[in-house]
Order: sequence, then C-alpha cells, then structure tokens
Amino acid sequence: MAGVIRAKQLFLCSSILSSNNNKVLSRLPRRSINVIAGNLNSSETKKKEKEKRKRRKEIEVEKATAEAVVNKEKRRTRSSRGYELADGDEVPSSHVPVMLGEVLDIFSSVRLRSFVDCTLGAAGHSSSIIQSHSELKNFVGMDVDPVARKLGHFHIDSLMHPTLKASIVLKNFKYIKSVIADTQPELLDVGVDGILMDLGMSSMQVNNPERGFSVLQEGPLDMRMDPQATLTAEDIVNSWPESELGRVLRDYGEESNWYLLQNRIVKARLNGGLHSTGELVDLIRGTSPASRGGRQGWIKTATRVFQGLRIAVNDELKTLQNSLYSSFDVLAPGGRLAVISFHSLEDRVVKQTFLDILGFQREEINGEGSSVKPERQIEERVEKELKEKEEWIKQTVIASKGVILTKRPITPSEEEERLNRRARSAKLRVIQKL
Repeated sequence: MAGVIRAKQLFLCSSILSSNNNKVLSRLPRRSINVIAGNLNSSETKKKEKEKRKRRKEIEVEKATAEAVVNKEKRRTRSSRGYELADGDEVPSSHVPVMLGEVLDIFSSVRLRSFVDCTLGAAGHSSSIIQSHSELKNFVGMDVDPVARKLGHFHIDSLMHPTLKASIVLKNFKYIKSVIADTQPELLDVGVDGILMDLGMSSMQVNNPERGFSVLQEGPLDMRMDPQATLTAEDIVNSWPESELGRVLRDYGEESNWYLLQNRIVKARLNGGLHSTGELVDLIRGTSPASRGGRQGWIKTATRVFQGLRIAVNDELKTLQNSLYSSFDVLAPGGRLAVISFHSLEDRVVKQTFLDILGFQREEINGEGSSVKPERQIEERVEKELKEKEEWIKQTVIASKGVILTKRPITPSEEEERLNRRARSAKLRVIQKL
C-alpha cells in the first residue's frame, strides 16, 4: 500500500513540475518545490543505479560462462572420431557402449592376446574387441550384477571360437587378481595385454525400478550393485549418524544444499523414516529452493543425492582406487588399462591414482619430478613410437614404470554426445605399463 501511495505522489510531483501552470507553482512554498524536485531526482538516480547493477551482473555472468567453457575445453581432448555403434545397434535407445570407437583405437596397436573386461555388462565393448582382434586367446569378463553378467555371457558365447578361452565371472572388479588366479592363472605369469573399466551404470540397471537407482521411478531404496551385499540406501537414510549422512550428501553427492537435506531426512525418521525412492524424491522436492528452477532444479538435486547414496552403498571410490592398483599390477609390459568415468569424483580418483602408480606427487602433474622420470633415451623412444603409431595420443606423462597416454582425458565426439545422451559426461583415461 505504501508503495502505491509513493507512486501516486511521484506522479503528482512530476505532473506539477512538468506543467507550465505558474499559478500552481507560485502557490507552493519554496521548500515544498525543493522537496518535490528532490524526490524526483532521487527516484531517477535509484533507477539508473539499479540498471547499472543489473548490467554489471549480466556482464559478470557472461564472463564467468565464457571462462568456464574455455577452462572445460582446456582440461579435455574432445574425440574427433566418428560415432560408432556396436553391431546390431541402429538407434541408441537401449544400452549402447560409450566411446566404443575410442576404446577400439586405444587397443588397436596392441597385440591383444589377453583381455579383461572388469565391467562386462551387455558385453558391448568386449564383443567388438573380440571381433577386432583375431589374435585374442584369453578373455575374462567380470560383473557384480547377475542380470548383466547373464546377458554379457550370452553375447560372448555367440562369439566363441576354438582358439579363444573365455571366463565370465560374477565378481566385483576389486577381485581382479583372485579371479584371474582362479580362472586363467597363466595370465598372472605373462601379464594381461588389455584391461577395460566402464564405470557407467547400464540402462538395464537404471530402468529397473526395483534396483532403486532412478529418481523418476518408484521403487525400494536399494541402490546395491551387488544384490548379495547387505548395506542399502534405506539403511543410510534411516540409521546412519547425522554427520555421516551429511558427509555422503556433501562429499559424494557434491550437493550444496546438503545441510538442509540432512536435517529433513533425519527429521523424517521421527515419522517412520524413508523407505522408497518416491518418498525420498518427495522430500527433496519439498526441500529444494524455488530459485533452482522448478522441476529441473529438484531433478538435478535428486540426481546428486542418489549419486551420493549409491557411491556410499557400493563404496565405489575406494573400490575403484584399489582396483586401479591391482589392474596395473597384472598388466604385461606394453599392456594398457583404459577407464571410462562419468562424474568428477570418479575422474579425479582415476587421474590421481594413475599419477600415484607412476610415483608422481600431486604437484608433479606436469611430469617434472626427476626421481620418477625414465632415462632420456627411454623417454624419447616411447614418445617416438607412440607418435608414429597412434594419432589419438596428444599429451603424455612418462615415468620409468609406465606412461599415462591421456594427460588430458578424452571426451566423446559432438556427434556421440548428440546421439547418445549417456555419453555426455564420459571421460576416458589410459595408462600403459613399460
């Protein structure tokens, strides 16, 4: 109401001052005329200042956006390879292997006599590897998901030939050494020529509401990759200490609104707790600020919360780190380990663990640590061989134990990102044993 009165007063003042009615002005005391003029000047000044602040903010946002784009491009190497589908996949509506062409390129120059797929899934990558390498004699496929393992087994069986020995095992890739020892122990002596980890969730898992991974489908708060594991997301949200729950949302989910969500989840325990994905999503929707952009705002928040819970349930980051060390250990000289990650936490673990494997400290990312660098002639020979054989290799980090072939991660081509939405956040890193 006060704002309306103020507006009317300003309009009246403006009308009086803009009129040529000298009689009206002459009847007003000089003090009143000064007050009227001052009010108008003050209003105009505030309006101009508001416009200036708005423009400054727009410029800052434009500048920040431009810098973010530049920095993102600096930190990665976009693949220039054409988008390649696995045989039989015409449209990427079902699960399609991400960066298939890039994976084939990575192993194309390797005499691949043995190969381990740590995340077999539907065997999209492995099927193409087997078809591309007639020299392949030993294959090991691992998956912790029984449904995925069964489907992958079916596809590998269809590609079997008399000279190929294949072992398909229902195990987490953290057991890579023991799996090889139990199934094809000769590989521990000679080493494995190629290992692949695709850390993304398959469409089979996301689209099954009973697994509890989807924010858009009603299901139990499960989120276990291994159905035989005991810990579930329901256990975390209903019984973990408040501080631990907050840590999961903050550190694993990378959610800025973690504290409020933590309090709301703990408060929900007083009313029986949360037992389904729908109940958790409803809580998130009621907690997400309206300023975050309506439906898309809460979906992004829910995605981060689900990510944090899934990582905690499956102990994904620690498992990944330990598995990278074990995988490098079983590589043969010249063998390669390729890892496709799908979010910043995974990529950070892969990047730093590769550096740790070669003996670099965090500050030696540019390869300047003299204690771990090979002799100059070895370095020159490796660089020469890599450049001659493989165009996809842009920048490397070389040490006496091995070479990181992707100083910057390779990301999908624009075509693949357009045709396969799952690929948009993918990053591919490769390390080779010397």
